Amino acid sequence: MSESQIKAFIQQAVEQGGGIFRLAPAWVPRGFCIPGRRLRLHPADLYALGANRGGIDERWFSSTVVADNGPGTPHDEGLSYIVNGDERLTLRDATDLLGNDILGKDVVEKYGGWVMYSKFFDNMTPLPHHLHQSDEQAALVGKRGKPEAYFYPAQYNQTNGQFPYTFFGFEPGTTKDQVRACLERWNDGDNNILGLSKAYRLQPGTGWDVAPGILHAPGSLCTYEPQRASDVFSMWQSLIFDFQVVSWDMVVKDVPAEKHHDLDFIMSLLDWEANTDPEFGKNHFTAPTPAGDPAATESNGYAESWIVYGSEFYSAKELTVLPGRTVTVSDPVAYGCICVQGYGRFGVHPVSSPNMIRYGE
Repeated sequence: MSESQIKAFIQQAVEQGGGIFRLAPAWVPRGFCIPGRRLRLHPADLYALGANRGGIDERWFSSTVVADNGPGTPHDEGLSYIVNGDERLTLRDATDLLGNDILGKDVVEKYGGWVMYSKFFDNMTPLPHHLHQSDEQAALVGKRGKPEAYFYPAQYNQTNGQFPYTFFGFEPGTTKDQVRACLERWNDGDNNILGLSKAYRLQPGTGWDVAPGILHAPGSLCTYEPQRASDVFSMWQSLIFDFQVVSWDMVVKDVPAEKHHDLDFIMSLLDWEANTDPEFGKNHFTAPTPAGDPAATESNGYAESWIVYGSEFYSAKELTVLPGRTVTVSDPVAYGCICVQGYGRFGVHPVSSPNMIRYGE
């Protein structure tokens, strides 16, 4: 589309949607994951993008970021599309051109645009112990750093998967030499880095805050994950669940080429103090907290809780509208949302939580 066509599309989408964009599902496969089958994607479509690319285990929301999935990744994988009738436009193109109008000039001036997205990730088995780089570290490869947060929606966790525990950081008293030794024996099978870590039982309806530099091996609950608009990571576990080998390429995916075998540099990616925090659970576990007076909101027909908080880049709330009620809830900034239970209307749009979605719908 030309600039004038984009502006006309957005204007029409705003007018017809009452100020609300409707976004198409954005499905993302991961070659190193096994789908947990709780995203409500039709089972026949789990490998719709080809078995060679891996199963679809993620759905991205309000995304202006392309998935960093290596060779063969489509140019728009991970991007959210605004849908208006038979026409589509990426949210990235819309906010790049008319960010001041869509997000607000203050947001664009402070953050540079829409700098977060969220996802469901759904894996049958745990992910490898990995970290996400800070802004300074990610800038070395021309990218942004990535803080993130987790919340485990009960509506998507009727089953727990094979390992509903997440390892975070290291046990207090762990030494850097012990961690470095795990990297040194990468090709010996299991490098046993989880033997230095601590696992926490995951609880639906709660979550965790994960800052850059903290190692974490997410467990097998289906997870809602708001995060910075970035896809940087470094894997530190050589064998997942005793059967899936992780390539060294996954350690250095977002490391400067000249540092790919520099263990001193790779070790510097760790936030050592945060990883060995003796009160890690206390400092990073996030329980829902009311977004207002519960008695007052209930009398107005709804309940609202903060489920992700503490970051300057993102936050998330869970809103429950009571049956048969119509409510007005105001927020000071632009946001994305998804219906996870029930049906009704959101502004002029009919909304519902589907039982099954076909790829492409």
